[in-house]
Amino acid sequence: MKSKRMALFLGVTAISGLACLPGSMAKADTTDDLLAKLLAKGILSQQEYDQLKQRKAVETPPPPPPAAVASASAAAVAAAPPPDPFAVRMTEKGIGVHVGPVDVTLSGEINGYYVHDSPDSVAPNHVVAGGLAAVGSSENSSIRNGLLPGNFAVELKTQQEGFDIVAHFGLYPGLNSVSGVGGANSAGAAHALATSGIDFRQQYLTVGTPSMGTVKVGRDIGLFGQQAILNDFTLFGVGSTGGNVAPSNTSLGRIGIGYVYTDFMPQITYTTPKFSGFTASVGIFQPLDAFNFSGQSGTLSAHNDPQIQAGVNYELPTDASSLLKAQLWANVVTQDLKSVSAAEALPQGRSVRGTGWDFGAKVDIADAELVAYGYTGDALGTTGLFFDGVSAAGQARSSDGYYVQGSYTFFKRFTLSGSYGLSRLGLASGEVNPLLVKTNESWAAGCKYKLTSWVNLICEYAHTTATAHGGNKAQEDTIAAGAIAFF
Repeated sequence: MKSKRMALFLGVTAISGLACLPGSMAKADTTDDLLAKLLAKGILSQQEYDQLKQRKAVETPPPPPPAAVASASAAAVAAAPPPDPFAVRMTEKGIGVHVGPVDVTLSGEINGYYVHDSPDSVAPNHVVAGGLAAVGSSENSSIRNGLLPGNFAVELKTQQEGFDIVAHFGLYPGLNSVSGVGGANSAGAAHALATSGIDFRQQYLTVGTPSMGTVKVGRDIGLFGQQAILNDFTLFGVGSTGGNVAPSNTSLGRIGIGYVYTDFMPQITYTTPKFSGFTASVGIFQPLDAFNFSGQSGTLSAHNDPQIQAGVNYELPTDASSLLKAQLWANVVTQDLKSVSAAEALPQGRSVRGTGWDFGAKVDIADAELVAYGYTGDALGTTGLFFDGVSAAGQARSSDGYYVQGSYTFFKRFTLSGSYGLSRLGLASGEVNPLLVKTNESWAAGCKYKLTSWVNLICEYAHTTATAHGGNKAQEDTIAAGAIAFF
């Protein structure tokens, strides 16, 4: 009888304790199970069991109504101190901090490759003015950057007076030493005590709202040819070398061998909000010279009016689970190329208009990606904007080109890619110029292995051919292996 009283005392004490604990409603099933077991073992009589159940029901507080919970939460929020405008906090993702109302983020990229090049010999039949297949006395090797130099970017982002504001600064240091004659991306200087170049190619401000669109002011990538290079798989590798004995800051990739380089240019550009997948952009840009890149062309360097670029872009609306993604784009660039003096290709004050159009598509189906791109123009030139676009007499040359590319990713990490591209430069009406480049073309194949979320391992092969209007031809074979890291 004594032991029964002790057990009853312990049971009542335990039940009372459970009932008094915060959140005891969540323990209701446990208490009921304990009472049932005490009854089954004969420790509690039916009368005692019923009394304890009634006591538990009285002592267990009812749950607070939802309105009370919401009121308490609102009170807690109201009681919280206002955010410190000078507080520094980590960003939720990426590398950066919140400094009061401003997000400061850091990003960048580093790459390096071993490149072995096998060019045609220096011989009269291999001379192609403006050709992009390197020629040399022997095979050669280098440790160098690929199509991208390094990159270190700082971006400041905030909202003021309802406007989203971004200030971006991007520095692009080269791995290899350069001569410095002609800028940060000048010819290579493969000797001791030389230094690399730093291409400060990005510094721009954007101001906009979701409803009005965005205005960009500063120096950044152009519209014409932009998607061509951003979708080129050799962007993350080497492609064609552009010369490998004394490498400069970058290789060529597929620049001039399927597209004209978009370039980073001073600009004031407006981009619309996205409407059903469509955006449009238009801007005024720093005008450029008609430049004699090949040594077989004319120059025009008066800049009376700005260069105009415009484009449209369409992205198929999809959700994250969709296996099909598609993008279409088209752009135009146009500029008056005018003579500044009688020493140039045309009489002073005379001009020719340089215009180019480009168009392309990218389709992703599951792990496969296909890209097709093309361009055409008059006095547009080849390789760079308005390079060799006019003859020595100032007449417009036509040019066009394209590339096609396919990639497939296995196991989310290993990607195989291949592409073919060609750029053509025509002769002006009545022009005879047998050494001038007629076509630059290349085949390229590459593999990429995603080692970590930052680091990719790359290997590539490229075969480049340059052909002159008179029949001269130069060929180059390139093998590259290295790594690229983005953070």
